[in-house]
Amino acid sequence: MLEKLPTPSGNRLAVHLHPTAERAVRRGHPWVFAEGIKQQRRPGKSGELAVVFDHKDEFLAIGLYDPHSPIRIRVLHHGGPVAIDREWFAARIRDAWNHRTPLVQQDTTGFRVVHGENDGLPGLIIDRYAESVVIKLYSVAWIPYLRNVLDSLGSILDAERIVVRLSRTVQQAGEDLYGLEDGRILHGAALCGPVLFRENGLVFEADLVRGQKTGFFLDQRDNRARVERLSARRSVLNVFAYTGGFSLYAARGGATEVTSLDISQPALAAAQRNFAHNDTDPGVVASRHHLLEGDAFTRLQEIGESGGRYDLVILDPPAFAKAQAEIDRAIRSYQKLIRLGLGVLAPGGILVAASCSSRITADRFTEAVTGAAQRIGRPLQLFEQTGHALDHPISFPEGAYLKCLYATAP
Repeated sequence: MLEKLPTPSGNRLAVHLHPTAERAVRRGHPWVFAEGIKQQRRPGKSGELAVVFDHKDEFLAIGLYDPHSPIRIRVLHHGGPVAIDREWFAARIRDAWNHRTPLVQQDTTGFRVVHGENDGLPGLIIDRYAESVVIKLYSVAWIPYLRNVLDSLGSILDAERIVVRLSRTVQQAGEDLYGLEDGRILHGAALCGPVLFRENGLVFEADLVRGQKTGFFLDQRDNRARVERLSARRSVLNVFAYTGGFSLYAARGGATEVTSLDISQPALAAAQRNFAHNDTDPGVVASRHHLLEGDAFTRLQEIGESGGRYDLVILDPPAFAKAQAEIDRAIRSYQKLIRLGLGVLAPGGILVAASCSSRITADRFTEAVTGAAQRIGRPLQLFEQTGHALDHPISFPEGAYLKCLYATAP
């Protein structure tokens, strides 16, 4: 497969920006949108290095050009000129890896190694699952540089297997994919099923080829650990449970019973297997685990009307707003979800509400959650607000997508 992929072009595309875009890049922003480009020397090709000059014709930045994306240039380097070569990529990936070394000491073998823009490699995600590594591309411009990335991973991580995943946008890039497909094994043996990895001592499985994201929601690791500490002697409802991450932590934390609610039967089957992978843990064995398939809003309504109540309710939905125009509708969806969640929360119980929509700020999310609770007469007492874990750093405003609220309700 790799022999079919292009190598980096030696051509450079000169670009000048409109004043607003120039100021953003000068401040270190990693994106240049199409409308921010004032002038470019010629039509750019996917994966070319675009050299951004300021209004004085002085070097400002260099990045990957992507004609398929509204984010036309993903900035790799700001400041003075630099060679973007194999050694440059290796240095960036090694810096990112060194930042994650504390996780290796926590009986954790599943974590993010490179978090895109926030690790200086915009549009590139690298996740490790034990001895397997997943590369996810959010820009087709990365394809000519895959060999450089693979060489760097080989020297730093010594992975037995490397899988490539493509975002939906990248999958539509046609000829610029050079035959690359989502879920393709780039290095190592083929997968016969999910791989197993450890997170804070718990064993999980991840489908690296077909699973959501890269196979697991690694970004919620710290919040799962918080839920574990809150779960002793409580009944727990995990809504949008996927493969049961929060559920398993709650069980180990001493929950009397845990219910995993999700619309996907295959995801719930994986949740059941994850419990089986940990059948030597006393807490997991002692906790009763129930599976509930169905639409979250519908099921919550049914549970509430039937009088079902839980001591701890976790609401961790998918992103409700992926575009600016969807924000108002997303806020209404969050508010409805909070009302339904509180409808099944026992008096004095704990509500855990998360949002992974980067379009919705933490303040806006908090306002939506607390406002919805206030309007139904169950004002929340917030006792913790969290953001990103160590392996999901934030280096620019749009990178702050994850927020989670912990509150009690009367």
